[in-house]
Amino acid sequence: MKVGTDAILLGRWVEVRPTDVVLDIGTGCGLLPLMLLQKGVSQVDAVDIDAASIEEATINFQASQWRDQLQAICADIVDYQTDKQYDLIVSNPPFFNNYFKCDSERKSRARHNDVTLSYESLCAVVCRLLKPDGRFALVLPANVSAEFLKVAEKNGLFVHKQMIIIPIAGKSPNRVNLELRSVPCDAVSSQIFTIRNADKHFTEEYNVFLKDFYLGL
Repeated sequence: MKVGTDAILLGRWVEVRPTDVVLDIGTGCGLLPLMLLQKGVSQVDAVDIDAASIEEATINFQASQWRDQLQAICADIVDYQTDKQYDLIVSNPPFFNNYFKCDSERKSRARHNDVTLSYESLCAVVCRLLKPDGRFALVLPANVSAEFLKVAEKNGLFVHKQMIIIPIAGKSPNRVNLELRSVPCDAVSSQIFTIRNADKHFTEEYNVFLKDFYLGL
């Protein structure tokens, strides 16, 4: 659970403001908070249920120039208590449902939402911790996004923006980035993004989009 394309694309795609106080749910090694600080947010609280991930995130945060704006917290997000309400909540959540269960307990806990964090629980947490005018951004498999959005709308969260992600030109989408807010949207802003050409090389779109975050692009 190191640096992955899903998190990189989400971190690059999400819009930020200099005054944003951010919560990252399921931070792993702390990639998303570091990207968002590079983009110019004010502060990020990074929560993960896995102690080893929080230890790694803490090391990465302390090694960065934004160490004073970052906090790594080992907690189950369902039980996480704070007086803050956040301008932006981001998550690369456990989203594989019951599919492809893995042998590692840590990886299973991080990847499968029926182990610790259901869509209902995630949406309830976001509604509790998000400011009334805040934004919630996450990445999901394309084939479960409709299921998630039904749960989100039931909890008063509505999609405003989406990036539909195609892994290889000519293939079907496999991921979607979503931005949700607490007010309905008449016209969802949507874009299609392709990672690789048919020859498996990265598209020019991908190279340009991520040049500020990958060395050598």
